[in-house]
Amino acid sequence: MSTVSDVMTRNPRSLRPTDTILLAAQAMEELNVGVIPVCEGDQLVGMVTDRDIVVRGVAQGLDAGTATLADVMSTHVRTAREDDDLDDTLGTMGMNQIRRMPVVDQQKRLIGIVSLGDIAAKGPDGDVDVANSLGDISSPAEPDRTSP
Repeated sequence: MSTVSDVMTRNPRSLRPTDTILLAAQAMEELNVGVIPVCEGDQLVGMVTDRDIVVRGVAQGLDAGTATLADVMSTHVRTAREDDDLDDTLGTMGMNQIRRMPVVDQQKRLIGIVSLGDIAAKGPDGDVDVANSLGDISSPAEPDRTSP
């Protein structure tokens, strides 16, 4: 049995809810990623994606230099634990259309992040499972019109 710990990226960079969306966009460019965990201290409180910045920030006319991550981040975040079964986590990702999941410990402290890419690159014989999950994740969904 493979676990999340076997494939996750440890110690991902995070930002604070009070950081600006401009800072998040710059961090994403520097790291070549599309998501940044948002933490208060070491506690995960949300996630911000490049899409959040564009759809919730830019499209609504927010000033990237003054609007904060709290204004655009998602606060209802599905998480994994490092001892979770990798197949179960992949199933959760597919069912919830999630490409990346933060990994937390028992106290909700951020310790890593797991992505479909991590699973595809490092997972044991997961090609079929990853392909199926990617199909689930990529299937069209109804637009989410809820406010942040």
